[in-house]
Amino acid sequence: MDTAAARLEQISALTRRERRLAAAFRSPSVDAEAEPADAVVAAARALGTEGISGALIGGVAVDIHSGIPCASLGANFAVHMCSGRDRAISALERAGFTKTGEFPHSVNFRHASGEPVQLAFDPAFDEMILRAETFETGGVRVRIVREDDLIAMKERAAADPSRRKSKRLRDQADVELLRGDVPDEDEGW
Repeated sequence: MDTAAARLEQISALTRRERRLAAAFRSPSVDAEAEPADAVVAAARALGTEGISGALIGGVAVDIHSGIPCASLGANFAVHMCSGRDRAISALERAGFTKTGEFPHSVNFRHASGEPVQLAFDPAFDEMILRAETFETGGVRVRIVREDDLIAMKERAAADPSRRKSKRLRDQADVELLRGDVPDEDEGW
């Protein structure tokens, strides 16, 4: 999966200007020069060092699989239920991440760069994590759920009536991107 690392770097480069503008608008505390890859690499390293089974999911995974940069607030990792929620939280905290919120199925963190990272805990993800592919970036092996599993995750999320409508619509759009409905590079959005 050599192209995944290249796509992650390409997405970082393509969205640099947008991140600077958004960061300047929203919060001067966010390092607008930081690359999404920094938080991904740091989180993957922290989980891997502790032997915690997890895989990249969410918007960054959609970006990598589709090759199209999307509006993603941060990196999301699914963590295998057998790995232990407390162990995963401790691993990220030891790696310098700051916990910003805890919910029944997820824990939110902030990387030193300001990039958000979320750990998701759902037994439905466990088999997908076991099937995950790997790629290397920043000297770290990063696991990422397979494209077909990511589509299944996004379809499930889009069908969940308890999710905010804007999130469900974004999940539906992600499914279409993953299925190949991508803009021509000269088309724009």
